[in-house]
Amino acid sequence: MDAQRFVFAAGSRKRARARARVKEPGHGWIYVNGKRPLAYFGREDLVIKATEPLTRTGLAGKVDVAVKLDGGGLSGQAGAMRLAIARCIARLDERYLEVLKKEGFMGRDPREKERMKYGRTKRRRSWQYSKR
Repeated sequence: MDAQRFVFAAGSRKRARARARVKEPGHGWIYVNGKRPLAYFGREDLVIKATEPLTRTGLAGKVDVAVKLDGGGLSGQAGAMRLAIARCIARLDERYLEVLKKEGFMGRDPREKERMKYGRTKRRRSWQYSKR
């Protein structure tokens, strides 16, 4: 009988943080904060985005995934979950690393919300200049 293997990894996007645990071999179960992904996110596109590394590597029905998410909004959490799952898969087997890098799953999205500046009405918007 094959021994079960657990792999842990973390991912982040914007202000969201994700901690993922992948179990091999598994039944294809995915849980996000104790719920099914569609029940947690409420949108099919976010579920597809978050589980994309599993479908691209062909591990969709072969491993169990448990993810704990906190911070940020749903879109940021989906991106953080995607990065955490991709890092878990890369640690599971290094043969998948090339596929994950080529698809762009291994890099963290560096875009953050810009800070509010003083003397301005928004992040970059200033007051209207009046000559007279």
